[in-house]
Amino acid sequence: MAPEPPLLSMSGITKSFPGVRALDGVDLDVQAGEVHCLLGQNGAGKSTLIKVLAGAHQPDTGTIRWRGEAVTLRSPIAAMRLGIATIYQELDLVEHMTVAENVHLGHEPTTAGFVVRPRTARESTAELLTRLGHPEIEPGRTVGELSAAQQQIVSMARALSHDVRLIVMDEPSAALDPDEVDNLFRIVDGLTADGVAVVYISHRLEEIRRIGDRVTVLKDGRAVAGGLPARSTPTREVVALMTGRDVEYVFPPRPASPPTGEPVLTVENLSRKGEFAPLDLELRPGEIVGLAGLVGSGRSEILETVYGARKPDSGRVLVDGRPLRPGSVRAAVRAGIGLAPEERKAQALLMLESVTRNVSLSAMSRFSRAGWIDRGAELGAARAATRELSLRPDNPNVPVRTLSGGNQQKAVLARWLLRGCRVLLLDEPTRGVDVGARAELYAVIRRLADEGLAVLLVSSEVPEVLGLADRVLVLREGDVVHTAPAPELDEHRVLDLVMEGSPAS
Repeated sequence: MAPEPPLLSMSGITKSFPGVRALDGVDLDVQAGEVHCLLGQNGAGKSTLIKVLAGAHQPDTGTIRWRGEAVTLRSPIAAMRLGIATIYQELDLVEHMTVAENVHLGHEPTTAGFVVRPRTARESTAELLTRLGHPEIEPGRTVGELSAAQQQIVSMARALSHDVRLIVMDEPSAALDPDEVDNLFRIVDGLTADGVAVVYISHRLEEIRRIGDRVTVLKDGRAVAGGLPARSTPTREVVALMTGRDVEYVFPPRPASPPTGEPVLTVENLSRKGEFAPLDLELRPGEIVGLAGLVGSGRSEILETVYGARKPDSGRVLVDGRPLRPGSVRAAVRAGIGLAPEERKAQALLMLESVTRNVSLSAMSRFSRAGWIDRGAELGAARAATRELSLRPDNPNVPVRTLSGGNQQKAVLARWLLRGCRVLLLDEPTRGVDVGARAELYAVIRRLADEGLAVLLVSSEVPEVLGLADRVLVLREGDVVHTAPAPELDEHRVLDLVMEGSPAS
């Protein structure tokens, strides 16, 4: 008896864009009921490959077989009709529509073929959300009101609203706390038990060990390894395949002694009802302070309040001892505070504009004379700032959307360097950044601190906070439950604190 063919087989897939060969003869096969992990640095071809699979891109050459039959995926609708759903890292939800409307977008329940039935859509959505372990998300709520983690769940519910046999998940855990990640894995286990295949993309190698069955590694548009066992392949081997070299996971060394200068940033009794309790904090030049906690613990809200994007209910923020106007981004920026937000593509970058325009955005007054912009001065300043951070490619005229995640983040940092900021707020600085580029960003952040920049850091990855920060504040449900020098903490201790809590110290 002939063996069952793979659920999906992609053979010799190529795809070129002007000046770029994104895929160069890639092979991928996925079995029903397995979790097949796709690894590779930014720019390796992962996004292009899954867009070919989703019907969003047409391959130049190659063959796609679905259950042994050759198919042509001319559109995302064609892929969905076969049973292929894709959940992108940048969620494609419509924020002004309700949860139920998003879940059933494009295949709304109807009567007589044309009348939409909202009640049926809400009931069906509620069932899907319960299956996903989130019955508290109300189908009638507007998606824009939800947290990033809740929006991720809505996107998964939308995929499951179809009769899917394969789900592509692109960095699905990036916005999730450890509990949410555990729930995600429970969902994946349930899907695969029903015979659904999952293509799972993540930069977190520890997740691959937990959830994956097999691994395919992409590098420079080619599959350099296919079908590796996810749990037993050594990490060093995987990283070497991704990067072409060995990468040690080491953070830059900390200074021999902690900074002792006068605080550049002081936070006194700062609070927002329902988000975080009164907070006191001092940050000195050259110091990196990390905020550790689960999603929803108030980490990002603290950064945004310090930056003036949220107005506090009590307390104040001072720079060099001078209080800032509450809830004023302009006052914070003028005082020397810069923010690299969690969602850099949506909140920090003009994706269709050049690197130069993105970098110069916060310092345009330097290049403006009588309403005219000195383009030469703007370009020169942007080039100097990006070269200081080794941004690649070394061409500030390219659109920022063409850069990898790590280099987009460098563009955001270069903006604040050009502005001359003295306090840098970093929210998830390596989200969506590959292994090799992470080490580079860590080195950049530490070097900036060594040069006198004060850094307040938020990350969902506890090892990142502990490896980069000099001092750590552990948050639980908006309260600081522990404060300590980073070398005195480990990952297990921090997770115990954020889960159980303890008196502040």
